Formats: sequence, C-alpha cells, structure tokens
Amino acid sequence: MQRFSLSVFLATACLLFLRAELTTVCEHSTADLTCGSGQVIHIDSAHYGRSDRTTCSEGRPSQQLQNVNCATSGATSRVATMCNGKSSCSVGASNSVFGDPCYGTFKYLQVSYTCKCEAIARVVSCEDHTVDLSCHSGKVICINRADYGRHDNTTCSHGRPSKQLHNVNCSSSTASDKVAQMCNGRDRCTIQAANSVFEDPCQGTYKYLQLDFSCAETWETTREQT
Repeated sequence: MQRFSLSVFLATACLLFLRAELTTVCEHSTADLTCGSGQVIHIDSAHYGRSDRTTCSEGRPSQQLQNVNCATSGATSRVATMCNGKSSCSVGASNSVFGDPCYGTFKYLQVSYTCKCEAIARVVSCEDHTVDLSCHSGKVICINRADYGRHDNTTCSHGRPSKQLHNVNCSSSTASDKVAQMCNGRDRCTIQAANSVFEDPCQGTYKYLQLDFSCAETWETTREQT
C-alpha cells in the first residue's frame, strides 16, 4: 500500500471549535459580521423583513409591526454573495439592498453565519492509499472540507481503464463530517481513502480523497491569549 506524508508548518491561527453566530439589526442599521484570524465567513441564512412583533419594536407605532409574514426572497444568497469567504463584512439593513418586501412595515435583518477555518493546505490521496496529516508548534488539525469520490477524469488516473474514470459526479455526502471527527483537534491523523471508511458512493469508479485543512490553535490556547 502506497503512503503519502504531509507535514504542515503554518503561522496562521484559527479557532478549532466553530460556533454559529446570530446577528440582528434594525432597518436603517448595519450588520457587521466578523471572524477571527485565519477564519472566513460562511452564511447559513439571512432574513430581511419581519416575522414577529417584538424584534426592533421599540418606539415604533403598532401599525408598523403587524405584518409578521414579511420576508425578502433570496436574502440568504444575496448576503452570501456579499460576505462568503471574507474575514469581515458589513451589510446594510435597508430596502436599497434587499428591496421592500412589505411597504409600511418596519423591518430588520437577521443573519446566521459560521466562522470556518480558512483552507490553507490541500492534499489528495488515491483510493486504497493512506494520507498522514500532521501539525507542529502546538497547533492541531482543522478540517475545512473533505470529499471522497471523483470530479474529473485526470486525478488519480494513471494506469486506470477509462471506464473507472468516466463518472465525474461521484461524491460521499458524509466525507467532511467523518474526516473532521477523525482528525479535528489532533496534531497527527491518518486516513485511509477507502470504501471501508467512506462507503462506496459510485461502484466501479476509481475514487480519491481530497482534503482542505489548516493547522489551528486550539480553543483553549486562543482563549488564554484574549
């Protein structure tokens, strides 16, 4: 069995234990989304409108609070386009940004987002091979994403018949979660790119494991420095 080794020396730090953030701002205000060093924003959801009568209600006449079925369609994709992949982002809670989904109603913007580790290193391991990840200087592995399958007909193709490379829409839906469970928080981790680990998302196709990850400071280390 062939074995690939990768040692990563990185200075950029990011929090290992990632938590969802929820930000709410009233109409005519600005939502400031921020992530720590080595982290980038990933928008989970965004809502511009009104879904209750209490949020952003202070000082407002009751007629501006009655419509609780008010929402701009496409708000999540709009905020994602503005902010995904950035370390900080400002979004105005205004009709000029989102349009006016309910004239006469005082609205608010609510954004749920996650700060993810910025992918700094990438490694690919062919099916039935093993990849070793390691971090040094007190840092630990932080998996950004992982995929087991095939998305082109060139990667890990040497010596393989064309029928094993034809399916380029093959992906394990659980690869990221499995690799994160195996490796996050450890300074070393060994993963086998095999159906026995990830099951077989496309029988008869020769697959590969692709990882995006960084070496991160642990939550405890980061907390002590703040």
